[in-house]
Amino acid sequence: MQQTEICTFLKTFFSENGCAITENSPYSMQVQLTEELDKALMNRPFYWHYIEKMGGQPNLATLSLKTDPKEEEGELIHFGSPRLHKIFSYVIEKGRFGQFFEPVPPEGKTVPLKPWLCLNGKIVYHCHQKKEEFFSIGLSLITGEMLKEFHSLVKSSSLKVSIPDFCFTLTPLIKPGSGIDRIHQYLFHTIEKENHQWAEEAMCKMDKELALLERFYAGTTEKPPSYEKEKASITGLYAPSIQLDIINGGIFYLHNHPLTGFS
Repeated sequence: MQQTEICTFLKTFFSENGCAITENSPYSMQVQLTEELDKALMNRPFYWHYIEKMGGQPNLATLSLKTDPKEEEGELIHFGSPRLHKIFSYVIEKGRFGQFFEPVPPEGKTVPLKPWLCLNGKIVYHCHQKKEEFFSIGLSLITGEMLKEFHSLVKSSSLKVSIPDFCFTLTPLIKPGSGIDRIHQYLFHTIEKENHQWAEEAMCKMDKELALLERFYAGTTEKPPSYEKEKASITGLYAPSIQLDIINGGIFYLHNHPLTGFS
């Protein structure tokens, strides 16, 4: 990311999050933070604890930022700087889960939007080798229907973050928490049915390495610290494990069924 791109990103980020940019030049800006961004970016939890406990009026922080070191005033922001890293972390965390609406052309009548829960993530198979498989599962919170590759099915629709005019959302018959459990159970059952020969082979290799280690230290009456260290290293390298990670997700309110496509 170049410095000009960083500056553009910062201005877009602060504007989209409701901050007032009080001073603006091609390579610098002064920003009046909102309460949410003050708490997220300024690292002053004791101040906010005091204000909230006393019911006081907060004095929101102002940031002076620059992306060109030649500018006289402002905190220098560059790729890798702590402030930019904190902003990136905030964006990632806020973007993990959300709700989205299918845009529906006005037809002069109200249109129902049906809720779908989507979870995107990866399954990591780990031993002395590593494999990752990504998934995107959608679950209808009305019927319980489950679809694979959900993200690919809905990406052609220009989804919005606010409900379109003349639309209303149907109340889920399946609560989102229960839907998450259903998707987890589906993934667990899928993993259980897979061929796990790779794990058996990894265990065999681990047992052989541990046996060699035992023979190497067989003549010692009291094993040195290096023995435990090497044993832990072998176990950490070869012991098979499967990890399920949820990357992001959300509730998608759709008028059309994902398999029929979007207009």
